[in-house]
Amino acid sequence: MNKASDKKIESLFDELRTARSREPRNYTQVGADKWIVGIAGTLALAFIVWGFAAPEGLGETASSALTWVMTNTGWLFVTAAAFFTTFVLVVAMKNFGRIPLGKDGEAPQFSTTSWISMMFATGMGIGLVFYGVGEPLFFYMSPPPGTVDGQTDAALSTAMGTTLFHWTLFPWAMYAIVGLGMAYSCYRMGRPQLFSAMFVPIFGERVVNGWGGKAINILAILATLFGSACSLGLGALQIGGGLQSVGLMENVGSSLLVIIIAVLTALFVASAVSGIERGIQWLSNANMVLALILAVLVFIGGPTLFILNVFPNAIGAFIGDLPEMASRTAASGDVASWLSSWTVFYWAWWVSWAPFVGLFIARISRGRSIRQFVTGVLLVPSIVTLIWFSIFGGGAIGLQERAERAGDMGNALTQMVDGAPDINFDTALFDYLSALALPEWLKITMLVVAVVLIAIFFVTGADSASIVMGSLSENGAEHPSKKAIIFWGTAVGAVAAVMLLAGGDHPAAALNGLKNITIVSALPFVIVMLLLCVAIWRDLSKDPLILQNKVAQEVLEQSVVQGVERHESGEFSLMTAEIAIVNTEFAEPGDDAVVDERPRPSSR
Repeated sequence: MNKASDKKIESLFDELRTARSREPRNYTQVGADKWIVGIAGTLALAFIVWGFAAPEGLGETASSALTWVMTNTGWLFVTAAAFFTTFVLVVAMKNFGRIPLGKDGEAPQFSTTSWISMMFATGMGIGLVFYGVGEPLFFYMSPPPGTVDGQTDAALSTAMGTTLFHWTLFPWAMYAIVGLGMAYSCYRMGRPQLFSAMFVPIFGERVVNGWGGKAINILAILATLFGSACSLGLGALQIGGGLQSVGLMENVGSSLLVIIIAVLTALFVASAVSGIERGIQWLSNANMVLALILAVLVFIGGPTLFILNVFPNAIGAFIGDLPEMASRTAASGDVASWLSSWTVFYWAWWVSWAPFVGLFIARISRGRSIRQFVTGVLLVPSIVTLIWFSIFGGGAIGLQERAERAGDMGNALTQMVDGAPDINFDTALFDYLSALALPEWLKITMLVVAVVLIAIFFVTGADSASIVMGSLSENGAEHPSKKAIIFWGTAVGAVAAVMLLAGGDHPAAALNGLKNITIVSALPFVIVMLLLCVAIWRDLSKDPLILQNKVAQEVLEQSVVQGVERHESGEFSLMTAEIAIVNTEFAEPGDDAVVDERPRPSSR
């Protein structure tokens, strides 16, 4: 072999020798990080005081900040969303896909069914229940500007395609970025379960273990806290609407909403304290069963044939319109306003949720290969989402279309008022269930199941968030203390309750300030996640499996070249001694190095 080749191989050997251990390490530093808890807690308390003392001022500030973010950085969110989706797909399809998120040969911690159930319930379960009817129906009545006319067959396709664009591959790709980075960093590289630890390949351990890392972890905690609190508030509003639809309550005021929040907080804290293996896993599996039962009943009791036709229509519309939707940007006009209200808003919302959802997905994905991880995180929830929106959103459009054609607008689910659909998202699901041609007792039962479904979906999301915040505040502890879980879980409930109380007679308006702040916080996280992609690529490029493969390929190539040079006119057998050296030198202690002595095909 020539000197250049020898040097390259030796360099690869050196890199492989210094590759980090694949065995997760046990960190001796335990207990709460007082700086992180103190700063994050103080900022959260200051926000609560501000919201309670001057709700109008908070609302105006948050609204102004949101408008600036949407107007000036909408292009960044659109571009980043497309990049994140492309990035995770490329990683899965390359040799990186076979790298395990754990030790070599380690089995997955949870069954595939439980893994998918927990992932789906945490990622967007409550969102699908909240928007499952209202969003497709809204787009059917009022499609995106510059596309098609509303209340037409074309509007149906556009409505379903746009909804799937907002809820399938792109948001889950954002979750996958954080989940992949954390799972690899912790379970493959042995780093602590901290958001900051994923950036070691870029900034080094000194910066990550210092104030730079603390700042990243504080941002992750605050994003998780406010995102979960906002979700709790929205869930409470929808449960209140459900109780009103069932007839248990005449009016839904702040006092009732606070009671609902208190009950939900107690439930998700109890679930979180019991751990992922017990509470969260059991609730997620139970909720998937309830969701399946509700979906089947709605499928049978709704416009079944219409729903069946919606499935292929939705898939075709999504695939056909994907390039246009993914690249749709505008600086001004109706399109810009629509993008700010919908697509850019959603991308910012998913980014703000990515820290805690991604970290939780990492917690439950240990032992799976990167290819399994990406396939499971992107495709499976997307398929479930397609089915859900087709049954609920597509079915609602079917009822609306039937009423319009019959001229029976009294039984229509919505009407256009002042140029916009008159849809109350808090009660859209219950209005749809009440409109189905089913016996009254069955409809009441379905309404009750829907309320329970919303409650459990929120509980499974919020308890995951509590565990993640507890871990981030306790130096990445895999099993954070109960007091940390209770503290952060209570903080989520307190933020939501105070914001609702601050709103007085308009609790939903008060939550807008919290929601807007959550979205604004997504702007720095877009930059963080782009940097995270760089860190992930650097980490994976230096994984022992990848380096071993590079060494083997280089040795093989040089062996062939050497054989051809020495035996130009005759046959020669390719020996694999050097590849065996790779396997022997880097085998785990106690492993036997085995050389395959089967005859190799002769080369000329």
